[in-house]
Amino acid sequence: MNTDNTDNNQLLTQIAELETKVAFQESTIEDLNQVLIQQQFVLDKLQTQVRHIAEKLKNAQSSNIASLSEETPPPHY
Repeated sequence: MNTDNTDNNQLLTQIAELETKVAFQESTIEDLNQVLIQQQFVLDKLQTQVRHIAEKLKNAQSSNIASLSEETPPPHY
């Protein structure tokens, strides 16, 4: 009978350890999920900023460069 109590105590200890591990893993997964959500917001913001900068560069280049028909010929030496 003493063996049964020992076995039960070991099983209860193992169950408690597993429950603790699962709770810790769930907490870790939730923490990682929150970080992932924050990173996605940052990534979305950066993508928007890059698109905006690319559009500004595109507009700046097209306004500063004359077409070939408008270019003056280079001086000849």
